[in-house]
Amino acid sequence: MAKYVIVGASAAGIGAVEAIRDVDPVGSITIISDEPCPQYSRPMISDFVSGKADFTKMKCRDDEFWKQTNAEAILGKKATALNLAEKAVSLESGEKVPYEKLLLATGGKPFVPKMDGQDKDGVFTFTTIKDAVQIAEKIDAISAKSAVVVGAGLIGISVTEALVKRGLKVTVVELQDKILSLLLDAKASEIVEDVVKKAGVDIVTGQSVQKIVGKDGNEGAVGGVILTKGGQVPCDLVIVAIGVIPRTELVAGTQIKTNRGIVVDSNMQTNVPDVYASGDVAEAYDFILSQNRLLPLWPLAMIEGQVAGYNMAGYKTTYAGGTNMSSLKYFGIPVVSIGLANPKEDATLEVLTKHDAERKVYKKLVLRSNVIVGMTLVNSIERAGVLFYLMKNKVNVKKFKQKLLEDDFGLACLPLSLQRKMCVVQ
Repeated sequence: MAKYVIVGASAAGIGAVEAIRDVDPVGSITIISDEPCPQYSRPMISDFVSGKADFTKMKCRDDEFWKQTNAEAILGKKATALNLAEKAVSLESGEKVPYEKLLLATGGKPFVPKMDGQDKDGVFTFTTIKDAVQIAEKIDAISAKSAVVVGAGLIGISVTEALVKRGLKVTVVELQDKILSLLLDAKASEIVEDVVKKAGVDIVTGQSVQKIVGKDGNEGAVGGVILTKGGQVPCDLVIVAIGVIPRTELVAGTQIKTNRGIVVDSNMQTNVPDVYASGDVAEAYDFILSQNRLLPLWPLAMIEGQVAGYNMAGYKTTYAGGTNMSSLKYFGIPVVSIGLANPKEDATLEVLTKHDAERKVYKKLVLRSNVIVGMTLVNSIERAGVLFYLMKNKVNVKKFKQKLLEDDFGLACLPLSLQRKMCVVQ
């Protein structure tokens, strides 16, 4: 009977458990997580802070999931060491968990730059339900009125909206010259920034937080921040939401190959036999760039975990690849950004744009050799599915590319042969 061990029980871990059970109904599965209840949707933690969702609504699998899949769940315990020779994972308790097939789905951890005063009471990160609970409890405990959010990427804008819904005055501080800089170009960012500002948020770009200062009479609690150019912003909370970095500590000192994350092949296997990696910790294939890279996205983590699980159980499966894909709706404005949505200057790329300032609509397609390799849709996302199909399947759009950004673009605008093919797939 095969013995599978999975370190990490979020999206990739869940996907792997389900895939293994599709192939092997009797093998032993042990899943390890340092969270006491890991099967929740991390993208929903902002809904918890805002009060839109409680923890029950955030669960992507119920509490019986591990029992239903006949998996031994070791929860609330951290994996601290990996012995490849012995094929065993050590826990902080000293216990060793032996494996025949191992999946590393350890995810990411928040990146927190050094800031003077970052140990003060009222400084938080924002990646787990524990972070969300602590922030919500702190807001209530001190009747917080204001917050500074460090970082204006997806995580930063997400927590900003949640805090605004809780009635806080929020100032966002972003080192780059625009918000959502990894996803959006200058025009798209400007549209979203205008909506965010109209919601009462102050946005400071081109700076970061140099120092966190204490309150009058209570130096140990957050009272404000000093920016890198010297300005000061008073606040009750500081949320560091710059981004995440892979949790690769478990493989440090082993022969498992890492770059920024753990390097895997198309089967999600590492360079070490019987050891796989998936999710935010893995550098997996990007079908737009045709190379492996970090893509810390919940849906991709689930798929990568499934691919790893199938291969671990002996059913050979290849990961088709993902790419940067973000679909969001913050402050009421829907945005889709996929692939090379905001590329650097490149003579091989063709960029098509359409902007309707009155409707706050912006559409952008990036093409290489008449194949879509990137898209941005702001406040008009209805055709995202069709456009993504064309991108994913590398369809040459030369004959109809001038129609792609029109308001009436749809299946009817495509060649009949392509329409039939898409309908069969759907």
